Amino acid sequence: MARIVFDLPARFGFATELQVYISHVNQGGHLDNAQLLSLVSEARLRFFQSLGYREGHVDGTAIVVGDMLAQYKSEAFHGETLRVQMQPADFNRYGFDLVFCMTETSERREVARGKTGIVFIDPATRRVTPIPMAALHQLQRCASMADAPA
Repeated sequence: MARIVFDLPARFGFATELQVYISHVNQGGHLDNAQLLSLVSEARLRFFQSLGYREGHVDGTAIVVGDMLAQYKSEAFHGETLRVQMQPADFNRYGFDLVFCMTETSERREVARGKTGIVFIDPATRRVTPIPMAALHQLQRCASMADAPA
C-alpha cells in the first residue's frame, strides 16, 4: 500500500500550542484522528486571528477547507502539549495550502504533518471567489518571512 510522503518547509511563520484533552483521546488511549483535525482547525483559526482576521470574514470573504492531507508520525496522549506550526504555501487565484507540523513540546516528538487547502468564498453566494488582494499580500508576506534566511 502506498504511503503519503510529505516534505515540510524549512521554517514556519506561525506557531501556537494546544493541550490534548481527554475528549481528544480515543479508546486506544491516544489522539483520535478526528480530533487531530479539530486541533488543526483550532490552530488554523488562531493563524487567521494572528493576521487580524476571522475565518468568516477575511476582507469581505469567508474561507472553507477544500481538502486536507495528514501524515501521522507518532502518537499523542492526554495531558501533552502540542506545538502546531503553520505556513501558507502554493497560492492560486482562489486559495492556498496551509502547511502544518505538530510536535509534542517536552520531547519535541513530531506527531503529525500535513496541509489544509484553504478556499475563499463569497459569503452571500457561497461560491468560490479570488483571494482579496490585501489578504493575499499579507499571506504572501507571512510566507516570505519564513523563507528568509535566519
